Amino acid sequence: MEKLVNLKINGIAVSVPSGTTILEAAKKAKINIPTLCHLKHINAIGSCRICLVEVKNGRPPVVAACVYPVAENMEVITNSKKIMDMRKRNLELILSTHTRKCLSCYKSTTCKLQALANEYGCDELAYNGSLPERKIDESHPSLVRDTGKCILCKRCKAVCSQVQTVKAIDVNNRGFESYLGCAFGKDIAQTGCVGCGQCTLVCPCGALTEKNDVEKIIQALNDPEKIVVAAPAPSVRVALGEEFGQPIGTNCEGKLARSLRMIGANYVFDVDYGADMTIVEEANELIERVTNKGVLPMITSCSPGWVNFLTTFYPEFIQNLSTTKSPQNILGSAIKTYWAEKNKIDPKKIFFFTVMPCTAKKTEIIGRDNALDKQNIYDVDATITVREYAHLLKRLSIDFNNLPDDKFDDPLGESTGSAIIFGASGGVMEAAIRTAVDKLSGKSVAHLDYKKVRGFKGIKEANVKVGNTTINVCVASGLGNARQVLENIKSGKKQYHFVEIMACPNGCINGGGMPIHDPDLVDFSTRAKLRAKSLYKDDKQKTIRKSHENKAILTMYKDYFEKPGSHKAHHALHTSYKPKNHI
Repeated sequence: MEKLVNLKINGIAVSVPSGTTILEAAKKAKINIPTLCHLKHINAIGSCRICLVEVKNGRPPVVAACVYPVAENMEVITNSKKIMDMRKRNLELILSTHTRKCLSCYKSTTCKLQALANEYGCDELAYNGSLPERKIDESHPSLVRDTGKCILCKRCKAVCSQVQTVKAIDVNNRGFESYLGCAFGKDIAQTGCVGCGQCTLVCPCGALTEKNDVEKIIQALNDPEKIVVAAPAPSVRVALGEEFGQPIGTNCEGKLARSLRMIGANYVFDVDYGADMTIVEEANELIERVTNKGVLPMITSCSPGWVNFLTTFYPEFIQNLSTTKSPQNILGSAIKTYWAEKNKIDPKKIFFFTVMPCTAKKTEIIGRDNALDKQNIYDVDATITVREYAHLLKRLSIDFNNLPDDKFDDPLGESTGSAIIFGASGGVMEAAIRTAVDKLSGKSVAHLDYKKVRGFKGIKEANVKVGNTTINVCVASGLGNARQVLENIKSGKKQYHFVEIMACPNGCINGGGMPIHDPDLVDFSTRAKLRAKSLYKDDKQKTIRKSHENKAILTMYKDYFEKPGSHKAHHALHTSYKPKNHI
């Protein structure tokens, strides 16, 4: 039986398991202790000293709550004048070496450091520190790193090294000269950084942000020569509302479609349609590899952070990647070929942008073999994160919460339940299985819910029986888990036919471009579960839940691409990959 420790925090009796920290015990008692560096299960180092608390008759009498364990009959005070003064002093010391450009900072009003400075009344500059001049690193297509705003909380380092195992960023120099940077003082683009953006989700200030591409879209919207087409990803509809105070996981699809029209887009399509296209092509590709003894396992390619990781650290697996384009790129290709031709529109005049849960999508639209022809007509012209899109709406004074619901335009706004669940880890796998099972069995199979590939485990495995064939599948999310799966395949420990991998833990619902929540209040798993629940509920309510039964897609193949895997489809809807170098 687990031993319980009894203590009091601000006079409130609490019983918690032995080994629990004061911070965790306080949370159980609904008492908030502020932190800047702490991340549950990831970063517990006590470096920011903002979580200081007083322990009566303790030795030492003042401790960091995030790392100090509870003891029997301990009495903790979290809000004494002594503690409040110490926290304020520590905040002032942090601010003394911080680039205090709050009004122009991208994270103004969502910055944890700014919020704490306001709460503790850090109105005047108490200390005047200085650091060597450091440039803002804008070398990466997805991310911006501003070392002058870094407070050395090391959250980014912990996530990058422990969760994603990329290790693109670490502490350079020592003592007062310490700063978070890249090896040998190189720019982040020269490292193995895959652009997943998980660092931007945990950075408490403005030291790490996505590269803002809102201006590109504003410019296109104001260009009379451009036909602007917009489309959001599946998971965006269950997260955007959080930027406007709605509960986590609220499905705001109708308001999302309406808002895209309000900003001035000429046409509003849905990346869900692209997800259905991806499944139709990808399932066909899987069937061909299984039946014709092609390269196995086939591995999904719709997560650009994951593709960047594989081509950087495991280029020997490039032949295993599905050549099918991701939903945003496959939709862009359909818009600038099939749809443009059908509507007699010059594809050069089309400006197509997407709203994504992902920062790495910015690397995808400029990389790979994505030009439709030699005239540099690319699938996607710009992509912005959920956070960027929320900034755009606020900038244009659009009252999102009071918008009427609207629908996406036909025919590239029509989608199935399979497309909706792309946003959750295991969703791509489940959608592909639904189509592959029908194709291999030659009939419409009634069973639709493959729950073994759902859930929030980092690695999930399942066997799917199709007639006389058993397909072994694996689902992984988070690049640390992806590394483990690849190592298991390399060693021969595991054999699979099909593998789904998403760069971000729990998939796109925890993408690097999603709304940021204070990890002291809402952890990663909670927000993932709420967003995923909303996606699966939407899938369940769809009339059509299989990608290959999407009527608009059937018409498109009949009128233009002929059939999945055709020469014409392969030219427009598939891509290729190259190994990447890094320091």
